[in-house]
Amino acid sequence: MWYNFRVKILGIETSCDETAAAIVEDGVRILSNVVVSQIDIFKEYGGVIPEVAARSHLEAIMPVINKALSDAACNWDDIDAVAVTHAPGLLGSLLIGTLTARTLAILHEKPLYAVHHLKSHIYANWLEREKFPEFPILALVVSGGHTQILSMQKHNDFKIIGTTFDDAVGECFDKIAKILGLPYPGGPSIAKAALSGDPNKYHFPHPKVDGYNFSFSGLKTAVLRAVQKELGLPISHPSHDLKNHLSEQQVADFAASFQKTAVSILKDTLKKAEIEYPAKSIVLAGGVSANSELRNALEDAYFPEIRFSGDNGAMVAAACYFEIQDGKQPTNPYELNIYPRITIS
Repeated sequence: MWYNFRVKILGIETSCDETAAAIVEDGVRILSNVVVSQIDIFKEYGGVIPEVAARSHLEAIMPVINKALSDAACNWDDIDAVAVTHAPGLLGSLLIGTLTARTLAILHEKPLYAVHHLKSHIYANWLEREKFPEFPILALVVSGGHTQILSMQKHNDFKIIGTTFDDAVGECFDKIAKILGLPYPGGPSIAKAALSGDPNKYHFPHPKVDGYNFSFSGLKTAVLRAVQKELGLPISHPSHDLKNHLSEQQVADFAASFQKTAVSILKDTLKKAEIEYPAKSIVLAGGVSANSELRNALEDAYFPEIRFSGDNGAMVAAACYFEIQDGKQPTNPYELNIYPRITIS
């Protein structure tokens, strides 16, 4: 392998509604990966409630970390560093993760590294691989909270060249799923419903935005208006009631048509960015990278394994490894907080 030293890193992730910890060796080899999801809690509400998420993290964080150590057959003497998601994310959720990581780093005298959440998603593409992405890289980060295109000339060199002006694509999936009466999270639900739908049944517009940016609020509204029109209902009809008037086939057709449009927007914008930023590798990252339609549309791209596409501790540890290799100094655990929120630049 091309890396030049060996290290075991405990990665901790609590940015949203997954409590996760993993131990990764050399940035690519997974010794353990434990994730406790809160999806079942939030299905009833159709989205994450920040205060509930934070309390759930508080209950799960230490059992998850202890299981990660046990699964990896490691004790604290074997751990070389602690990495934790520092930003962005839900404030209360981030606090649980960072406070836990700070305490453990102090208690066990381990170096602490604060890692950016989106960087971690990108580095999920290095986990458990024999062949790694080659630089220069174009990375498309697609999740519930983010939709961005980044150019990477080398490790830890990120330039944002496109971002969403409003909704993230994952958020759009969630909101369309709610309109159609599909369960949370919306991405998997829409993908499943779309399997029996006609992707050409309804035609939705591609937003016109400058550069390599995105906008999904208009697409969300276009789907809403199309559903109301299909049902012969006025635009004043409440969106939460539309699901009660839709047939199973209509739901499938709307899901398939929306998914096709969303994937097409992502693909077209990424291909346009390739003209100005030629890349040897295209890397997909974030929860929406698990979408099979997107994977088929960008079949030559690198995708993380499905188990690493969502939030997990392994990706945090992987990102930390490459920061250490580049000479990044540890964070002072007595000073780490989540203000101000850091950005990739």
